[in-house]
Amino acid sequence: MPGPAADGRQVPFRNAKEEIRARIEVSGGGGDPQRLGGRGQRQIVVWRNVVLMSLLHLGAVYSLALIPKAKLLTLLWAYFCFLLSALGVTAGAHRLWSHRSYKAKLPLRIFLAVANSMAFQNDIFEWSRDHRVHHKYSETDADPHNARRGFFFSHIGWLFVRKHPDVIEKGRKLDLTDLLADPVVRFQRKYYKITVVLMCFVIPTLVPWCAWEESLWNSYFLASILRYTISLNISWLVNSAAHMYGNRPYDKHISPRQNPLVTLGAIEHRYLSKQLQVQKETCVPVVENLKRGQRCNERQ
Repeated sequence: MPGPAADGRQVPFRNAKEEIRARIEVSGGGGDPQRLGGRGQRQIVVWRNVVLMSLLHLGAVYSLALIPKAKLLTLLWAYFCFLLSALGVTAGAHRLWSHRSYKAKLPLRIFLAVANSMAFQNDIFEWSRDHRVHHKYSETDADPHNARRGFFFSHIGWLFVRKHPDVIEKGRKLDLTDLLADPVVRFQRKYYKITVVLMCFVIPTLVPWCAWEESLWNSYFLASILRYTISLNISWLVNSAAHMYGNRPYDKHISPRQNPLVTLGAIEHRYLSKQLQVQKETCVPVVENLKRGQRCNERQ
């Protein structure tokens, strides 16, 4: 249920009712609103993603029935894998590589890259590139998960269609030399498929089976499928719910909301968005440990 797309001059929706009203207006204009992208462009559906995500979520629903039959250690292991994958995204791809919020030595970067592969949300380079585009062009066609196109699109629908041309165009203009200069990022990108298979599925499944004789069936569905599905949806809620529901301190005219139930550890989600907006408008880095003399990611 995508809503109307934005251009660079539009102001983000101030509340959910405004978004719903705009979506109804677009739906009443004829055509197929489910297949329209930014500026009325027809989107190309990636059916492979639709099928795989549907099967994944069906598997997660089935996994719920296995919880009473599983050993307690298996459930604790699944929770540990969830925390580990969350670290790979939040402390790794997000704070370290996307925003350069802190510096990390090689051992920590390797650990976070391994945890990021367990999360299976695209490799560090691609995740960070898209996230920088998201902040720089938030709520426009260049935003990979533009919240102006509705809850479903910003949550999971953006994975069901080809990227908008603006996302690709703006992403190519960003300065990503800091990512390419990191050998850990390059290694993970080169061997991403192998590390994902091992860290997201094989190891979480084999540990309960080998260590405390859990059934292979329970191990796979609980520690891999259910854990992976939950971690994905919690991450996606930051793109969807946290841009539509919650209070708006600092600046009432930007879309990201302060929603502690969704952002969990990222309590200052809205504060970060506001600071990055200031950085984008003034070309003044807000993170002290950015490379000395670093320019803005892109100059218009």
